[in-house]
Order: sequence, then structure tokens, then C-alpha cells
Amino acid sequence: MADASGAAGELVQVVSLLAAGVVAVPLFKRLGLGSVLGYLLAGLAIGPFGLGLFTDAHAILHVAELGVVMFLFIIGLEMEPSRLWGMRRAIFGLGLAQVGACIAALTLVGIGLGFSPAVAFVAGTGFVLTSTAIVMQLLEERGALSTPKGQRIVAILLLEDLAIVPLLAVVALLAPGGAGTTGTERAVAVLIALASVGALVAAGRWLLNPLFRLLAAAKAREVMTAAALLVVLGAALAMQLGGLSMAMGAFLAGVLLSESSFRHQLEADVEPFRGILLGLFFLGVGMSLDLAVIAANAGLILASVAAYMAVKSLVIYAVARALRAAHAEAQERAALMAQGGEFAFVLYAAAAGAGILDATTNAVLTATVILSMAVTPLMVIAFDRLGPKAAPSTDGVEAPENLAGSALIVGFGRFGQIATQPLLSRGCSVSIIDTNAENIRLAESFGFKVYYGDGTRLDILRAAGAGTARAILVCVDDGATATRIAEIARSEFPLVPVLARARDREHAIALIEAGVAYQIRETVESALALGERALVTIGDDPDAAGEVMEEVRRRDAERLALETVGGIYAGRELIRGNAQAHRAG
Repeated sequence: MADASGAAGELVQVVSLLAAGVVAVPLFKRLGLGSVLGYLLAGLAIGPFGLGLFTDAHAILHVAELGVVMFLFIIGLEMEPSRLWGMRRAIFGLGLAQVGACIAALTLVGIGLGFSPAVAFVAGTGFVLTSTAIVMQLLEERGALSTPKGQRIVAILLLEDLAIVPLLAVVALLAPGGAGTTGTERAVAVLIALASVGALVAAGRWLLNPLFRLLAAAKAREVMTAAALLVVLGAALAMQLGGLSMAMGAFLAGVLLSESSFRHQLEADVEPFRGILLGLFFLGVGMSLDLAVIAANAGLILASVAAYMAVKSLVIYAVARALRAAHAEAQERAALMAQGGEFAFVLYAAAAGAGILDATTNAVLTATVILSMAVTPLMVIAFDRLGPKAAPSTDGVEAPENLAGSALIVGFGRFGQIATQPLLSRGCSVSIIDTNAENIRLAESFGFKVYYGDGTRLDILRAAGAGTARAILVCVDDGATATRIAEIARSEFPLVPVLARARDREHAIALIEAGVAYQIRETVESALALGERALVTIGDDPDAAGEVMEEVRRRDAERLALETVGGIYAGRELIRGNAQAHRAG
């Protein structure tokens, strides 16, 4: 009975977590307050200082940190090495400038609040490390993640994630007796970190692609999902064992796989876990808001939140303007990045363990960071409503020329390869997905970049760019699969035309009923071309043969329209239109 009651209690906690998110997030988004604030307040409501359904919020935070890890893996998948190299100035220029200036300014704030220099340095340094989870979520909700200004914020966040390693080393040096740490120990720690990075890079370059090809050939979707999670968590574990950040390990794994043919499949497999765990992270942060500590030290905490956020905002704005960012962009960056982040908890815990922070100071600083994270969504809402309205930016955007749009090709067999050639010859950018690993390898040998992905999955279509494509070409061989892809695409991306390959007349009718903009039976045009050539070969006049073929096409189109459910009226109109055109001619 005791075991049964314990299991029931755990189930109550799981149900309460899910219910809190399901109720709070849609409500807050409907009120225009965003999902992050909804999660934070929901966590506070069900946590130790609310309904008391949970007593150890930090245990949930440790698990939920995996949401941040997976988020950075997905960001890494979007960062091809060439693109990351192109961002090096933003990462090491803009990022270093902002982090360095903020550390100096926030250390002075800590001294002004009455902390000793060492404590003030640790407190300010922790607050410099912006919440990757909150900023990324807000950028995603605002549709700014892939914009140039969003990418600059991502570059700064990456530098901050890298900075946690030397900052932890500095904390060890500041600890009482820390200066006695031998140079040999520090050198060994650096070598272990470099070895971890090297091992991860080697695995990414030479092991992961063959592994995923093998799993794709087995056609076991659940194994592919397990392998995706293994890559993310394994990379995070490797970096953690090397003394580095778990999030940085996941990001590096994503970068290494960004040019893999399985990129879209990996993104789609990890995305549901990322969303759930990231929501759980925000719930855990809300639960960690210790109201007793806040009540006992309300004056100091409120003053700390106001001072740290105000000074950090001003420094971020000043650095952005000094590096020639627009006024509106600098203000937006300051509003988004003014809070402390999840890595502050790691830094403060290390400082407490090293004897730099006592228990009360650690609790005050932790509450300060959590409160700043809770306030950030409100700051962003205020900025959106009261801040300057930025003019549309053309930064990083090229004017379209001729047909320089983009198309998503689903299926790259015989048909898809031929259909793609005219697009490429006119300079169109194409995104190609296929589930046949052999086709992918063959295409790569001819210089085509084909990604592994199942077009019947909405998450795969989204990851492959269906939402932003100017056309979706369904070129798969299986009729039922093609129809399913067409139905999903028309339902979820109604503004994107779908052009589909049909196997036969019955399949063509099914595609028309699914709402495709254009369909063609795979053998029709080749058979008609052969018939026309036969007429010419046996002595018919080429012009007359061409007219005959046009008449055949017209009759075929009329029959197809009449056979389509709901297409009788359309068929009659087509016949009437053709008759009128014939009389006019």
C-alpha cells in the first residue's frame, strides 16, 4: 500500500506539472504576456511556496536543464561551420566587449550594495551570464531568431556560454587558499577539456553520419529518435566530464551535424523533448523562487534586482551603440538580455562550495537572478508597447532576381532529380529531403545536398523550410505517401502552392481533391511525346501532329475534371470554355 501511495503521489506531481503548463501558458499567451511568464508563475503556484505539491524545486531544475541543452543542440543544427566562422567577429568581438564591460560595471554595483570585492565580483559575474533559455524562447516567439539582430544576440549568448569555463577557474582562484592551486592541476584541467572537445569533433566527423545511415536503412523510427537523444546527451556528458558546459557540448554536436543529410530528421526528433523540458525548466525556476528569503531580505533583493538590471541594460545599450547598432536594436537587446541566467546558479554554487559566498548571500543572489528572470517577459512586453517601432530592415536580405525563390523537394528519385534541374539552372535555392539513404548517398556523389527526412511528418516539413518555401514539389514514388504529404502541406501551409507527381489517373484525382495547385501523371508527358514522335515518323506533318497532341491533352483534362469529386461543374465550365475558344478561332 505504501508503494502504491508513493506511486500515486509521484503521478500527482507529474499531472500537476502538465496541468500547470497546459492551463497557464495558453492563458498568458492569450493575454499577450508570453509563455515564459506563464511557466514561471505556474511553477510558483504549484511549488513549495504555493500549493506545496513539490518540495524540492532544484531536483526538477537539474532534470529540466536538459531542455536548455537540447535547445542549444537545435541552434547548433542551424549553424553550419561556415556560417559560424562568419559570425566569429560577433562572437569574439561583440560578445567579449559586452561581457567584459558588464562584469566591470556589475562588480562596482555589488560593491555599492555592500558586498566585499570578491563577493561583488562573483555576484556581478553571475548576473552577466544571460538566461539562454529565456532569450532564445523570446526570440523564437518574436520570430527574430534567424534575423541578423537575432543572430547577433545568439553570438553573445554563445560567448557567455564559453565564458563559464574561465569564470569557474577564477572562482577557484578567489577561494580561500585557492591561489595555492598548482599550475600542473590547472594545465591538466585544460588538457582534459581540450581532449573532450577533440573527441567530440572526431566523433562528429567520422562516426555519426555512418551510424545514422545504418539506422536509416533499418527503417526503425524509434531507434532514430533514441539515436538523436543519444547524440545530444552523450555530447553534453562528454563536455561535462571535461569540465565544460553541457549546453556547449550539445551546441558543438549540433554544429558538427549541421551539414549532415540527417539534420532535419534530428531536429524533428529532438524538438518535442526540447519543448517539454524547456517548459519544465521554467516551471522549476518559478518553484525555486524562495518567498521566505525574499521576505527576510526584501529590501536588499529588490535593490539588487533594480540595480543589476538597470546597469546591465545601460551597458548593453552603450556597447551596442558603440559598435554601430541602431537605436531600436540596442534598446531591444538591452530589454532582452538584462536578466541573469541559469549559469549564475552554477557559478554561485561553485562560489558557495569554495567558501566565497555564505548560505544567506547565496540565497539572496539566487533569488535576485530568479526574480530578474521572472521580470524579463514584462520588460519585453513594455518595450514592445512603449519602445520605438523599428523600420523594416533589409540587413542581410537580398533583393529577389528572376526566379530566385526557394522550393522544397520531397523525394529525390528519378522523378525528383529531373524536376529539380530546371530550378537549379535558373538559380533557385532548393531544399531537398528523402527517406532513401541510398538515394542520398548517390545524390551527394553528384554534388547534390539531400537531407534525410520523412515528408509525412509535419515537424520534418517545418524543419525543411516548407513554411517559407515558394513552392512544395511532392516527387515521392508511393501514391498514398504523396497524397498524405499533399494533405498536410495544404492544411498547414495554405499559402504555399503544392505541385505533385501522380502515379495514375486515380491518384491524380486524389491529389486534386487534396487541393494541390498542379499535378501530373508521371508517364503522361513521356507517353504523349512518344506518340507525337510516332506520328511524325510515319509521315504526319509536325504541325498537324502537334495539334493532335493538344487535342488529346484537352480531352484528357476534361475527363479528369469530370471524374473529380466536386469537379463536375468545373468540368462543364472547362468544356464550355474550350468550345467558345474553338468558335472564336
